[in-house]
Amino acid sequence: MNDECSFDSLRNLSIGTVQSVSPREWRVTLDHDAPHSTAINTGTPTLFPKINGYVLIPNESGALIGVISWIGIENAQYPKRQGFKDFDLIDLPFPQRIMSISPLGELRFQKGKYSIERGVFNYPSVGDIVILPTKEQLQAIVENKDDESCFQIGIAPAAANAPVFVNPNKLFGRHLAVLGNTGSGKSSSVCGIIRWSIKHAQEKISDGKINARFIILDPNGEYKDAFDDFSKVRKFRVQIDEEKDDFKQLRVPAWLWNSFEWDSISEASAKAQRPFLRQALRELKCGSQLQLKTRHLGINYSSLLKKIEGILASGILSVKEFPGKNNFGTLLLSTCEDLEKQSHTCLAIHNEPIKILLGELDQIEKKRFSHEYQGRGGNIVREYFPFSEEDLELSIKAINSFLLSIGWEIIPLGPDEDSPIPYNVQDLPNYIERISQERKAEQYLDFLIMRIRTMLSDNRMASIIGFEKGDNLQNWLEDYIGGSNAENGEIVIIDLSLVPSDVIHLVVAVISRIIFEALQRYRRMIGDTLPTIMVLDEAHVFIRQVPFSENEYSTDSMCRKTFERIAREGRKFGLGLLLCSQRPAELSSTVLSQCNTFLLHRIVNDKDQDLVSKFVPDNLGNLLRELPILPTRKGILLGYAAPIPILVEINELEEKCRPKSSDPSFWNVWTHKEKRNVSWDIIAQEWQKSSEGDIHPPTQSSQTKKP
Repeated sequence: MNDECSFDSLRNLSIGTVQSVSPREWRVTLDHDAPHSTAINTGTPTLFPKINGYVLIPNESGALIGVISWIGIENAQYPKRQGFKDFDLIDLPFPQRIMSISPLGELRFQKGKYSIERGVFNYPSVGDIVILPTKEQLQAIVENKDDESCFQIGIAPAAANAPVFVNPNKLFGRHLAVLGNTGSGKSSSVCGIIRWSIKHAQEKISDGKINARFIILDPNGEYKDAFDDFSKVRKFRVQIDEEKDDFKQLRVPAWLWNSFEWDSISEASAKAQRPFLRQALRELKCGSQLQLKTRHLGINYSSLLKKIEGILASGILSVKEFPGKNNFGTLLLSTCEDLEKQSHTCLAIHNEPIKILLGELDQIEKKRFSHEYQGRGGNIVREYFPFSEEDLELSIKAINSFLLSIGWEIIPLGPDEDSPIPYNVQDLPNYIERISQERKAEQYLDFLIMRIRTMLSDNRMASIIGFEKGDNLQNWLEDYIGGSNAENGEIVIIDLSLVPSDVIHLVVAVISRIIFEALQRYRRMIGDTLPTIMVLDEAHVFIRQVPFSENEYSTDSMCRKTFERIAREGRKFGLGLLLCSQRPAELSSTVLSQCNTFLLHRIVNDKDQDLVSKFVPDNLGNLLRELPILPTRKGILLGYAAPIPILVEINELEEKCRPKSSDPSFWNVWTHKEKRNVSWDIIAQEWQKSSEGDIHPPTQSSQTKKP
């Protein structure tokens, strides 16, 4: 290989010659004196020949790299050895060893070091020699030592246990998928990748204070203790015992939801219900920027305005004849009485606008008043002369002027229904009901209002989605993404294990969307990206492949679409995905197609194997035949972050640093080697939110012990 290898060294390392060449496969005839099990001429004992081992074919630019995909024996003539009289032997079939190798790339030696270039530009010729790589060359093939491949994730057993390094920019920047069956070690790999990347970054900084951000969406509560030795970890979950652990209450308040998410969770119909729902959201969010009393005035009198505009649009006859004229007169009278009461309780700044509106409406009402009399039951009935179109227009103009004077925009020009502006979500069903009454559409909105009220009254959801005083977007972003004072790496663990199944897809979708949109706005305003990695375990639950009969507005669909958008566009704004799944065949093809790096652990299911086989070029498909028999902690790293597909033995984590995803100890529990005392009363009380007394944590005797 150029200046690095002499002819003598090549001759000592030679194991055979190229017999046939195709774009996908090269067949090699092994020399009869080539190693049969172990090669010792490479500087260190090396197993040879073996499946997925590496060989080199020297050429003018360095050497072609091939991986052994098949080994066999064919009958051939006995080899004629130069200098030996073998011609008098009987010519019987001789077992000739052959093997197939798949081309990977080129190994070059420049400026005193090796470098790998993926792809083959110059194919070998029949008769070219095939050599074994030295230990140094093997390490160069699998180590991936480019300038930014800085942290080690494991070793390569097929390359003399050479360390395997990865480039975090390539690993996280174009999304990583860790796939494998239950028990194959994928959760530990995810945990290790996060730990090793942060720790290596800390070693590069004198004070150890790095600006890294990992957000872990944990549906099973496996990662809650995995990073306790890190100083900057924030944990969120549905709270059970606030004094017992360091978790904070998971909060995804309903004011963060956009209109599409409200459509999904409320199952609002497209034509009859969504327009009303979105109008209510828009007006509540507009009003939420005002003081409470101002907001109530704005909501009440904007509703009155719409009602009078509806009367005008329906035709003037509706207030000229009985009973319309009396009804409108009574409406004006009751409005004047309300204004009179509010003039004594309103804010000082609203006094003058209320007096002006009261005077104008009172003048219109008294101008059309006819007489009054005592009706049935002793009620006073007021009669009115017909109202005119001018009366309606004057009323509309007066209310418009009032709303503008208190700071309420008639046509909201500020926040829309998708803006994350705090408001009391308990006002939403009442507001929709008021709109439905004004538009005489109660029959179309009854079920929508009932669904929203049922959801808001659910105690399981109230702690997550409810409104609390002091809620604001800035605090939420600092809690769930991290502020400017990131030290030792920001890790956010969001435990979703107790989130009700009704809203878990919604919660995940909202968290992911808000983080993505926050990073979008960060780049637009600051000019640079804020690198952040979102980790999603059990990704097949939230990013499920589209079924044929899917409802476009279901929460499943909404969650999948959110992640598909992040997968397509997240790289531009510094948001990387780290997906972990045991069922890759159920994952969205859109998301998988955007993942550029894969770490494949043991996969047994045929459909999953067929899917992942498409991740590698056709000539390297043999590499994945090992997937069904891979031991725990071993996986195949391939894609953008690996110059060539590599069989990796992942570094082992300490027991305390692993996710709590080990298999249950059935036998030890059955045989009393591990104690399991059952206290269903405590669980039942918490589950039912019993009001009989405080819920106390289990005593030491009732907790799990090991002898």
